[in-house]
Amino acid sequence: MIQEYPHGHHESVLRGHRWRTVSNSAAYLLGSLRPDMAILDVGCGPGSITVDLASMVPQGKVIGLDTTSDPFEEGLKLAAERSIANVSFKVGDAKQIPFPDKTFDMVHAHQVLQYLNQDDRLQAIREMRRVAKSGGLVCMREADQGTVTFYPELDGLNEFVNLYCKVARASRGEPNAGRRLHTWAKEAGFLAADISATAGTWCYNSPAERSWWSGVWVDRIEQSDWRDTTITGGHATQNDLDRLADAWRAWGSSEDAWYAIVHGEVLCQMR
Repeated sequence: MIQEYPHGHHESVLRGHRWRTVSNSAAYLLGSLRPDMAILDVGCGPGSITVDLASMVPQGKVIGLDTTSDPFEEGLKLAAERSIANVSFKVGDAKQIPFPDKTFDMVHAHQVLQYLNQDDRLQAIREMRRVAKSGGLVCMREADQGTVTFYPELDGLNEFVNLYCKVARASRGEPNAGRRLHTWAKEAGFLAADISATAGTWCYNSPAERSWWSGVWVDRIEQSDWRDTTITGGHATQNDLDRLADAWRAWGSSEDAWYAIVHGEVLCQMR
């Protein structure tokens, strides 16, 4: 059975996703790209990274894979706006990738494994290995909520991070995925010698960045599926969420606001 993305596809969620590009979210794989590559982007969402990758492999092709076609319209629109024709999208499950063995030169996943339980995430990595060619790469990047740091040091934002982690673990996900990513690759069958593990960051500080980032989370707290999951799961009340949304507003309105989070990254070489 295809597992749905737990945050859903509310506009506020897609707003956060469509900001992502290869430059700000997958720069670790830039040195490995070739113009003629066939690439699979697992958990592609609205396709901003997918389309960006396609622009970098003009003689190749990129396919975005996700559990629902709901966000694909945005990816197709973006590709048309940028006159990029070598990209397409397909509905499918990371645990049962609908392609034959050894199809792709690179298989990429960004912010996918943290939402899966232990068995499912290992199965997903094994599936990514299966569809990658010999000599190809499996590339994965995951956030690590335990590394979140921010200023001003608001109690409400600390409470939010703790709640986010609680909700994630209640659904058997792992919010501190970044620090574990290289070990998951080994558990799925990659040799340590074939794994290059690095770290990347997101950092928000400029007036535009802090307005955008705080606005994304205010709306996700107030309107997305995450809100419903948090309340129905008994993790917080509506009053609690109202207070946390106000904390995000307070952070975003501070001219000194600064926020950063570390991501674990791995490039896994196929033998």
